[in-house]
Amino acid sequence: MDLDQLETLLAVAKERGFSRAAQRLHRTQPAISQSVRRLEEETGEQLFDRSSHDGVLTEAGRVLYDYAERLLNLRGEARDALIELRQMQRGRLMVAANEFTCLCLLPVLNVFRRLHPMVHVTVQRSLASRIPEDVLKHSVELGLVPYRPDHPQLRSTVVYRDELVFVVQPRHPLAAAKSVSIRQLGTVDFVAHNVPSAYRKKVLEAFQRHHTPLHMGVELPTLEAIKRFVAMGNGVALIPGLCVEHELARRELVAVPVRELRMERKLRIINRKGSGLSHAAQAFLKVVEQFAVQEKRYLFQHER
Repeated sequence: MDLDQLETLLAVAKERGFSRAAQRLHRTQPAISQSVRRLEEETGEQLFDRSSHDGVLTEAGRVLYDYAERLLNLRGEARDALIELRQMQRGRLMVAANEFTCLCLLPVLNVFRRLHPMVHVTVQRSLASRIPEDVLKHSVELGLVPYRPDHPQLRSTVVYRDELVFVVQPRHPLAAAKSVSIRQLGTVDFVAHNVPSAYRKKVLEAFQRHHTPLHMGVELPTLEAIKRFVAMGNGVALIPGLCVEHELARRELVAVPVRELRMERKLRIINRKGSGLSHAAQAFLKVVEQFAVQEKRYLFQHER
């Protein structure tokens, strides 16, 4: 049985006759009779009392009537839900990001929520190395990563440009320097992030290339902890610029250029290839694209 047949059943019962049901559904009476006959064949039950001419249901007909009404109501609810999704009156968006990349999302999320307050957004914290897998496994729809993932089933779009910043406490001996060389850093104590990353590897390689020791006296699990510890006068650090904007503005930390350590970081939004994006995800990417036009550090460049 299909929903059109059930709709016919309801119409005949409500209109108390086949001809009036035909008028209501804008169909011919023979078509209505045929639809009911097919439904009876499929159910193996007589649904209308043939001795009556006003669409009286049999006991089997009354049982099916209740189920038909529920199913058609569900169809209506499903249609309404899809309309609401298209109009952004409901929906859900799941995004994966790490501690650092999440900061890039906040201005975008601020605008998105003002435009679409009925969409529920969840930013799930994850290690950058695991985010491509989260996207591929459908755990999240979008991921934000600081590298280009090497997987043929992922599409990446560069959305933000940042760089590593060498920061010190304002009373540190290097705080007044206009710039320093990497060799000058061979005697200072670094507070490092203990989470493996491509940029940690690049920093280690840069010090090795310049034959300079890298002293990491303390390793901490979060960038927030590193910033606070350095601001207390404990060593120096290399931190993504996005993460220290407020501390630099308040002079809690000072940025000093290192000539040999100019490392640009590009953040990318990734999603599955061949998988249509939800209305919420499409709207979110449109907001990101608008930021690329209005804000200096934001981009919207498809890579593949």
